Amino acid sequence: MLQIGILSDTHGFVHTRVIEFFENVDEIWHSGDFGDVKVANQLKVLKPLKAVYGNIDGNDLRIEYPEVQLFQIEKVKVLMTHIGGYPGRYDHKVRLLIEQEKPKLFVCGHSHILKVIYDKKYDLLHINPGAAGKYGIHKSITAVRLIIDHGNMRNLEILDIPRK
Repeated sequence: MLQIGILSDTHGFVHTRVIEFFENVDEIWHSGDFGDVKVANQLKVLKPLKAVYGNIDGNDLRIEYPEVQLFQIEKVKVLMTHIGGYPGRYDHKVRLLIEQEKPKLFVCGHSHILKVIYDKKYDLLHINPGAAGKYGIHKSITAVRLIIDHGNMRNLEILDIPRK
């Protein structure tokens, strides 16, 4: 059983409440647009970090993190990328990967809009944690955490901090 903290679109900033929200997680997953390698380093000090680069990330982050992560954790196959779309409107490359790899959990970012949707067509849970940074169109700083346990995903919680 692992508790996972998921965030995206930090754009160079991680709110202290996000750090507190992830205090007891086993791993942190970042679905792109770190904005600065310092954010990745800050998160790596806290917990093991799995991540992908986003469209604003420079070569320093692109060298360390791939565009797509595909991995198995607690008997759940996970696909993570930055620009992915959402059920019924997946990016073409993402849809092909979903059809080929059949993940049970798909994590993406980019839109700055928090979405958690069960996709019946592909039998997967889609999570876009929204945006955890202070720059962008979003009205709230958001992040997600959940438990993955022997093929099951449960106890999903959302952090939602109104931006001022």
